[in-house]
Amino acid sequence: MIFKNTKNTYHPFVILLIMLSAFACSTIKDYPINKPFIFNTNVSVNGNISKDEKKRLTSDLENYWDDSLKVPKLQKAVFWYSIKQPPVFDSVNISRSIKFMNSYLNSQGYYYADFRDSILKYDTVHHQIRATVYMKVDIGKNIKIDSVGFVMLDSNMQRLALQEKNNSLLKTGDPYTKQIISNELDRMVSMYRQKGYFNFTKDDIVAEVDTIDTKLLNLSIDPFSQAKLLEEASRYRKINPNWDILIKQKPIIDSSKIRTFHIAKTYFYPETKITDTPDSLIKQKGFKEYVSKNQQNIMRYKEGKFSYRPLREHAFLRHDSLYNEDQLFQSINTLGQIGAWQQVDYKAVIRNKDSLDLYFFLVPAPKQNFSVDQEFSRNTGDITGGTFLGISANFTYRNRNVWKNAIQSITGLRLGTELGSSDNTLDLQSFQINLSQSYIFPKLIQPFTQWRALNKLNNKKTVVSVAGNYTDRKDLYRLRQFTASWGYEWNKISKNKNPWNWTFNPLNIELYKVDTLSGFADLLANNPFLQKSFRDGKVVGTSLAVNKIFNSKKDIHSSHRLSAYFEESGTIASFFGNTNVNEIFRYVKLQGEYAYNKKYRKTELATRLFAGVTIPKAGQTAPFFKQFFLGGPDHMRAWGLRQLGLGSSVLSDTATGFTDRYGDFALEGNIEYRFPIWTFSAFKISSALFTDIGNVWNINKDPNNPNAEFNLARLGKDLAIGVGTGLRFDFSYFLIRIDAAYKVKDPARPYNDGWVDFKNFWTDTRNNFYKKQINNAVIQLGIGLPF
Repeated sequence: MIFKNTKNTYHPFVILLIMLSAFACSTIKDYPINKPFIFNTNVSVNGNISKDEKKRLTSDLENYWDDSLKVPKLQKAVFWYSIKQPPVFDSVNISRSIKFMNSYLNSQGYYYADFRDSILKYDTVHHQIRATVYMKVDIGKNIKIDSVGFVMLDSNMQRLALQEKNNSLLKTGDPYTKQIISNELDRMVSMYRQKGYFNFTKDDIVAEVDTIDTKLLNLSIDPFSQAKLLEEASRYRKINPNWDILIKQKPIIDSSKIRTFHIAKTYFYPETKITDTPDSLIKQKGFKEYVSKNQQNIMRYKEGKFSYRPLREHAFLRHDSLYNEDQLFQSINTLGQIGAWQQVDYKAVIRNKDSLDLYFFLVPAPKQNFSVDQEFSRNTGDITGGTFLGISANFTYRNRNVWKNAIQSITGLRLGTELGSSDNTLDLQSFQINLSQSYIFPKLIQPFTQWRALNKLNNKKTVVSVAGNYTDRKDLYRLRQFTASWGYEWNKISKNKNPWNWTFNPLNIELYKVDTLSGFADLLANNPFLQKSFRDGKVVGTSLAVNKIFNSKKDIHSSHRLSAYFEESGTIASFFGNTNVNEIFRYVKLQGEYAYNKKYRKTELATRLFAGVTIPKAGQTAPFFKQFFLGGPDHMRAWGLRQLGLGSSVLSDTATGFTDRYGDFALEGNIEYRFPIWTFSAFKISSALFTDIGNVWNINKDPNNPNAEFNLARLGKDLAIGVGTGLRFDFSYFLIRIDAAYKVKDPARPYNDGWVDFKNFWTDTRNNFYKKQINNAVIQLGIGLPF
């Protein structure tokens, strides 16, 4: 049945379905004539396992078909693909596929899978004999770990193994897989190499798996009893398969395998060339040398481009300390993250029976560089019915080795404009210029040099920055801004090796000067609440930010990103006595974000959840530059830039020409399914289907702006919902994104609780300030992915 609207045109959803159906097909090229060929394969997994495990095994088993049974599909468009030169079907290849699949299942701990049957289906279409092969797999039970033991021939190594037994990856009752055995052996090797055992490797230990039923050790002489015991043991293993695992040290042939090593001397080569080899540099003569006071640390150089201090401060292995592989890699990573060197390598050389010399080879990065970046954003369909085009250019000059101490200097200039079009005219809506200067010191500059806790931090930096900003919003306001901050950056490695990255600014000073213009003056005069947000003032406070990116333990194709931010102003100023309340902004700002990405074979599911709140103190209203806004290419894409909210208020639509919406509280959730369309060499075209849900609100109630404050009872009505799709043009070094979004639910709609009315599918007619219709569909142009 086809639905029609009042204008007797086909419903857009129906047209979309017809288009998708037309694309949901395939073409077959160069197929064998009068011979069955592989058209499709299907794996069906049955067993008493979870849905997620069944889905994982089904997806993985599809990759273990024999090559002659794999369908050569080439994706052309979203729902359209082609099959080129499909192989001739041969039943012999089914048995090979069963062998490959069974080997994979064995690696996952499934040793009793039953490939009972395979069904062959022929379809004759246009003189094509299409063969579809179905594989049914009864998975059986996963092997469980019954017990775990350790037998190391060296007494000290055995003691360490038992001490760290609680950290073992092998747990009684957990599923057995070859991968977890391999990971446990890696853990053991890493543990010993952290304790000085430099020569100990994975080849020196082995995992023994005991699958013998103890009843079989007492076999009867009677052959019938033996057969019965064997049958019972086989049946029991299938019903309750449990294995004992023993980690054993191989016979000791080389005594250095069980000997601990200490650090003797450390050598640094900070001017290494990319073409140099470590062995030749070690033997090479003619270097100048800087030798530390204890004579154990030496810097070898020729030109004197770097000082010794940043090298020593970021090498964590000290003279006479036990060799520790984790600290060695920590030193390499930290030296590489400073920015002064583009590559860091090392070589450990045995000096004598139980000591090592460490050599670090550092290839300098280009000392200075200048870069220019451009950004574009375009959004349509806002309350004005016009189009906004944002253009910005960023100029950055970087010096990576100031004063030969690996100090980075970054000078930035940003120029940005926003062009607006309405009634076929294009004019300048806003202009912004920003000039900034930062210095990044590769250490923590602070008085607490004896704090032991600081020694456990990685990639420590001190950041000093100043910036000036000027923003001119046509006929509305001019904003002058000066900021200065002193801060620290570091990361802390967690147990799963994924670092928490911290940024702490103990002192942050911001000065703001706002000049209101004619288009804004009347509104401020009649709205005291808004007037308190757009005023001169100072920010004197602190901020703390933390973020972490990590992969799922159970699924390496999944990644998580967590971030949190805290900012406060007013408390520090109160310590200095009598300060003018109106001069210092007093507020607390909190925001958090969680993102989850799941990569499939060719597609990706990306989700994001964001929440932020600015809480004013001392009876103030939060300044607008510390508030939140939604809408634009990256947030709530069905709305124009700063055009969503506040809540279900219609004040900006009906009472004024100032349509920017800033709020104290913001909520947003995003779901995006990304998939490829076409690839040509390094150029890729992909697409996405997405949904954005969210809004912004004020914390305090404003009698001049009803329904603009957050109210939990009204949350369902206030949430906005947008859906859409888009194209992404990936040029490897940058990505251009065009998104088309649609307002499914707009809290500002005065009817149908904000939900779209199909009678007004493309436009809404409202009693707004401009007396114009509002577009429900929006086109956004952006650079890079939205999240």
